[in-house]
Amino acid sequence: MNATEILARLISFPTVVGTPNGEIVDWIRTYLQAEDIAVTVMPGPEGDRSNLFATIGPRDVPGYIISGHMDVVPAEHAEWISSPFSLRRDGERLYGRGATDMKGYLAAALAAAPKLAKAGLTRPIHLAFSYDEEVGCRGVPHLIAKLPALCAAPLGALIGEPSNMRAVLAHKGKAAASVTVRGRAGHSSRPDLGLNAIHAMAGVLNAAIEQAERLSVGPFDQALEPPYSSLQAGVISGGKAINIVPDLCRLELEARAISGVNPQSLLAPIRKKAEALREAGFSVDWDEMSAYPALALDRSSPLVALVEDLTNQTALGAVSYGTEAGLYQAAGIDALICGPGDIGRAHKPDEFILESELAACQSFIEALGQRCQA
Repeated sequence: MNATEILARLISFPTVVGTPNGEIVDWIRTYLQAEDIAVTVMPGPEGDRSNLFATIGPRDVPGYIISGHMDVVPAEHAEWISSPFSLRRDGERLYGRGATDMKGYLAAALAAAPKLAKAGLTRPIHLAFSYDEEVGCRGVPHLIAKLPALCAAPLGALIGEPSNMRAVLAHKGKAAASVTVRGRAGHSSRPDLGLNAIHAMAGVLNAAIEQAERLSVGPFDQALEPPYSSLQAGVISGGKAINIVPDLCRLELEARAISGVNPQSLLAPIRKKAEALREAGFSVDWDEMSAYPALALDRSSPLVALVEDLTNQTALGAVSYGTEAGLYQAAGIDALICGPGDIGRAHKPDEFILESELAACQSFIEALGQRCQA
C-alpha cells in the first residue's frame, strides 16, 4: 500500500479524542505484523484506548522514535464538503479529518515501514503511536513509562506534528484544570437563604484575569509568541433560570508556560482563591484535566544536526502549539517536531494534506533508515 492508500484507511477510523481506538490499533498492528515487524499494544487505564509501539531493527541498540498520535479532534459533518472520515481527493489535496494533524505522518511512516524492515537496520527505528493527545497528551505518558522495557535508551524522538517538514526546537508547556463551585439553590426573591455559586465564582474568575495580567509582564522568552507565559478562562457555565439562586458553577482554565516554568504552578493562585470559598460554606472541587511540559531542545543536540541534514532546512526556534515532545524530553530523550503539512490547516473543516507532502515525509523517514544501516 502507498501512503495515500494508507491515509485513506486511517482517516476511515473516526478516532475522535476520548473515544475507543481499538479498530485503528488492530489495523496498524496487522499491517506491521504482515511485514514481520514486532508490535506491542499497550491498553491505557481507560480500558478502551491503547498506545502502539513497534520496532524495526534491533531492540537492544539505541535508535530513533517516530512519534505520532492516532486521535483527532471532532468534526461537524455539516461544515465539511464531504464526509470528514472518508478521504476525498481534489488534485493534489487529500481531505479528511486528521489528514494533517496527524494521520498523514502516520501514513508516511507506515508506508516506509516495509522498506525499512527489509533494509537490515543496525540501529532501530521505533514507531510510537499514542491516543488522546488532543486533550493534553493523556496517552503518551503511559507509553513513555514503558520504554525501558521496550527498547534501549533512544537517541531521539521525532514528533510529526505539522511543521512543513522543518525541525522545531521549542514550544510552551500547558496545564488545564476545572473548578466546580457548589452552593445552595433558592428562590431569587430570597437570595439571603441561598448560596449563589455564580457570584462566588466571579472572584475566582477575577483571580484568573489578574494572574493573566501579571504573566504578561514577564519573564520572557523571545523565541515564543507571545514571549511570556499566559493564562485564560476558556469555559464557564452555571445556573438554571433567572429566578433561581444558582447552586452550581463550573470554570475551565488553561495556562501555557515558557520553558523553565511549571505550567501547573501558574494555576496555583486561582486554586487558592477557589478553595478559600469553603470557608463561606461552598463546596469546591478542583480537577486537573491535563498537563505537559515545555519543549526546549538545545541547538547543539546531534538530533538537530541530523534532521537539518535530512530535510535540508534550518531548524525553527519555536512554535505556539504544544506537542508530546516535551514529555519525551522530560524523560531524558532528545525530541523535536518535524512533520508534513501546515498547522494552519489543523482543527478546521476540510482539513487537507498535499500528496507531495506525504511523499516528502516518507522520503525523510526512509533517509533516516539509511542512516541507521551499518
